[in-house]
Amino acid sequence: MPKALREYDWRQWLRLQPLLHAIKTARYRRIDQRFVHQPVEGDDVPAIRDAARGRHVLLTVAFDDPRCLDLQLRLTEGLVRHDLHIVADNSVSDASADENRRVCADHGAAYLRLPANPWTVKNPSRSHGAALNWMWHNVLEPAAPAAFGFLDQDLFPTQPCDPFEPLEATAFYGDLRWAGARWFLWAGYCFFRFDAVGREPLDFGLDWFAGLDTGGANWEVLYRHVDPNAVPQRPITAFAALPGIELRQAYCEWRGSWLHEVGLDGDLSLKAKKREAVLRLLAPALEISLGLARQGN
Repeated sequence: MPKALREYDWRQWLRLQPLLHAIKTARYRRIDQRFVHQPVEGDDVPAIRDAARGRHVLLTVAFDDPRCLDLQLRLTEGLVRHDLHIVADNSVSDASADENRRVCADHGAAYLRLPANPWTVKNPSRSHGAALNWMWHNVLEPAAPAAFGFLDQDLFPTQPCDPFEPLEATAFYGDLRWAGARWFLWAGYCFFRFDAVGREPLDFGLDWFAGLDTGGANWEVLYRHVDPNAVPQRPITAFAALPGIELRQAYCEWRGSWLHEVGLDGDLSLKAKKREAVLRLLAPALEISLGLARQGN
């Protein structure tokens, strides 16, 4: 929902910002609704719905980085308790999408190629939110999983964990982000118990005019009614992945025991070196995950 009229000051009223924001918000919603109703090719959706029904589901939106997706699936396969991992492919490149499909087949993840996203070139945050909304309306809501969680494709577990366990005591949780007095769950790590949220008109998009990034459009229906201090949290620590390089140029994060590469941040000319540094940090976890995955099989 856009900001309440009382939140605009007189200067913004003089510039007609409330009217302009309302018009733009309505236009964005029309574009999003058209996208959500776009079909996908093949018979993947009914099968994935059946596989997700009543289960604990991880969902990753993939985007033009098969190596990154392979890393995440190798780690979640052995380290993260879940029943099903769905990959919603939001890639522009058909070659990347083909490779992502192969990666999913190698790791037993469900794969779905999303329709062409109207926001991908214009706004990555809106593109990501539209992809989540497509999956919510077409897969998760009709499937009614026991619980579901969203992961950024460059977020990697490094220790065995059960991200669904906190949902035994709360309807939803994840990493909090703030926009003034409003708060929301970061779309890269957030988990929801379906019986608590499944009947709500959820919107995992953004409300930029209120300062809310991807996932923040759920402020009205979910977050404003809950004390943020009651939402389980984990420590978040920023660090430079490369020695001798400024934080802002090689930005990474520890989010609890999960490593966030933050691939879209920092100096993009250092991206390859940053990935190699991340691989070195993940090497012990990859060995542990492989061993645990073999035991599970």
